[in-house]
Amino acid sequence: MGMFTTPAARQIAFINTAHVITHYCLLILATAVLGMVTNAPAAFGHDYGPILALGTGMFVLYGLGALPMGWLSQRIGRKPLVAAFFLGGGTGMVLAGLANSPLLLGLALALMGAFAAIYHPVGTAMLVEAAGERVGRTVGVNGVFGNFGVALAPVATALITARLGWQWAFLLPGLFSLLVGLLWLREPMFDALKAAGPRAAFPTIPPEVVRRAVIVLMATAATSGLVFNAYTLVLPKLMQERLANSPSLLPVVGLLAFLVTLCGGLTQFTVGRLIDRHTLKSVFMPLAIILAPCLALLAFAQGLLVLPLAALVAAAVFGQVTVSETLTARYIAPPLRVQLYSIRFTVGFLGAAAASPLVAFLHERTGSVAATMLLLAAFAVVILLCAFGFPNRREELEPALWASAPETARLAPAE
Repeated sequence: MGMFTTPAARQIAFINTAHVITHYCLLILATAVLGMVTNAPAAFGHDYGPILALGTGMFVLYGLGALPMGWLSQRIGRKPLVAAFFLGGGTGMVLAGLANSPLLLGLALALMGAFAAIYHPVGTAMLVEAAGERVGRTVGVNGVFGNFGVALAPVATALITARLGWQWAFLLPGLFSLLVGLLWLREPMFDALKAAGPRAAFPTIPPEVVRRAVIVLMATAATSGLVFNAYTLVLPKLMQERLANSPSLLPVVGLLAFLVTLCGGLTQFTVGRLIDRHTLKSVFMPLAIILAPCLALLAFAQGLLVLPLAALVAAAVFGQVTVSETLTARYIAPPLRVQLYSIRFTVGFLGAAAASPLVAFLHERTGSVAATMLLLAAFAVVILLCAFGFPNRREELEPALWASAPETARLAPAE
């Protein structure tokens, strides 16, 4: 285990594990519902839409909960917050597994969402600091872990639900999260910024460039948050409708969703590598261009054609997340990052919180996922428009050049 010898490497390992758990726990319901409809109709009814909608509270708290995290991390520190993430989230999952009515399940999921909210603002900021110089690559690898959670949720949930019952689909990951929390409590506190010693100061970036970056970031966050979440929620259902529609094929549905999401994960790794060498806009643009047409085609595609299309959409949706996170690291000075990550994730997950009731409502009305795909294609067009607004600066790759940027030169005489 030589790779975990340094405190920074161990911290990154815990943060990556937390990212897996965050995305995994938010998606258990999306697959478990396919088993609950057949196995527990007495307690939860036998309609897909209403059970899926029980996750709404979880996503709302997951989104809004991110907002105070910047403030909380200054008051009580990051280490206790990450401990609360593992232990509180684990408790929420265990309670969800023990729930025997829609109300109790909804409350347990909401508790889980509230603790899951800690991860993105606090974890991402800790990760970027522990990464040092290679931010793109580390954020890319961390993205792969998050996607592994997204990908693992349907396949593991489907298998556990088929073998042990839907309750264990919540209980097992809950117990795992509690265990990791206890290990984290044993880990000594580590401050990456202090450990790094004197580092090149964050460059002074002209205010109008930063403003533009922040506006683009928020607009992209709102739309891609909705697309990312609605897409990952509806994916198991899409696979079930188009490729494997009998209840006995639930593990196959999970496996197909897993393979599609894995493509997205691999893209994040590649995108992470690319951003360390190219401007963010040049990496984001191709991803934005393929998204809308692929989503529109998915509304009507049947059979095996669904798989490559779904994989392309996953690649575009997940690749964009890595670009957005690096945009914050490149344009926002370290002291403000946790706050900005908090606001970005809240904006993103307000979009995301709308996904659960939206998918449920459209499925109730139309009886298939085609309408959802068309709506997501429309949002993808908005993401493409945002892509045109991205700053495209050589200075991103050589921060020293900001000092001689034309905007800086214009400001100089006024001082």
